[in-house]
Amino acid sequence: MTDALKRLSDEGVAIWLDDLSRKRITSGNLAELIDQSHVVGVTTNPAIFQKAISGGEGYERQLTDLATRKVTVEEALRMITTADVRDAADILRPVYDRTDGQDGRVSIEVDPRLAHNTPATIAEAKQLAWLVDRPNTLIKIPATKAGLPAITEVIGKGISVNVTLIFSLERYREVMDAYLAGLEKAKAAGLDLSLIHSVASFFVSRVDSEIDKRLDAVGTDEAKALKGKAALANARLAYEAYEEVFASERWIALERVGANKQRALWASTGVKDPAYKDTLYVDDLVAPNTVNTMPEATLEATADHGQITGDTVRGTYEQARAELDAVAKLGISYDDVVQLLEDEGVEKFAASWNDLLKSTEAELERLAPTEA
Repeated sequence: MTDALKRLSDEGVAIWLDDLSRKRITSGNLAELIDQSHVVGVTTNPAIFQKAISGGEGYERQLTDLATRKVTVEEALRMITTADVRDAADILRPVYDRTDGQDGRVSIEVDPRLAHNTPATIAEAKQLAWLVDRPNTLIKIPATKAGLPAITEVIGKGISVNVTLIFSLERYREVMDAYLAGLEKAKAAGLDLSLIHSVASFFVSRVDSEIDKRLDAVGTDEAKALKGKAALANARLAYEAYEEVFASERWIALERVGANKQRALWASTGVKDPAYKDTLYVDDLVAPNTVNTMPEATLEATADHGQITGDTVRGTYEQARAELDAVAKLGISYDDVVQLLEDEGVEKFAASWNDLLKSTEAELERLAPTEA
């Protein structure tokens, strides 16, 4: 084992675990990762909950109670997921206290089927914050066009937000704008801005998966030489945008009254292509005041053989622009790729949620008491 995780933390990268299950909570595994692997946060999504709850371990007693009460499947699912998030938040509470609220966070996502419905997203975010009832929760809102005004409204109510499914640089700038607008609303309402936190989850590996596929279709040596470069280039230019926005006069005025920067969070950092090193999206995305949320396999790989050599983002912006320009010159449309990935991301999470509803409904029916 190397001390790569400690070095990563020392470089200003917060290590969050991209996974949660009741077994992980009750077995002490989450507490162990916090204690031994520098984990300071947890992210969840519908696919993660589908895997955890469909696996079944640790959920039968609660499912039995819910079946006895004859609750709807939607209510049952929210009771189960918010219970896990609440328990994880309690385990992470000392980290939250130690870091003045920056870390020690657990994220829970609004119903992904609401991704294109602004009022419903706002209502769901408020409901989730109330249900979990822990100050170290982040409510995940997708960065769709409909999600942007929801982000502003929810931040304006003092609820901390994890903005998810960001793929494009333009959309990322819109997300940061929505965050600042939300802080301005919160300030106007007399809220304490120092208590509001946010991260912006910029997705990484899926960009390479899609662009590499298109580079393979081009098939030239020039195209093949660009494989595995677009995702890092895209993320590095996102950090450049972050630096610009959080040095602006608009931001400085908010910072003076206690506002927190919205950190960039590198999401989807598990490597999809076995040809690439399995710590690629960790080693090569080291920058101050960022978060890297990792699947457990990536966390373990980084601990074992990660190569943390200091800041690998700042100073790379011109190269990153050149790499994305080279991809575009081969006829691969950046705008088409990022819109496709956003659409697919929403669809995949909605499909996972629907599958989870079906499996939960089947469990409720199986465990329902027979009528006398």
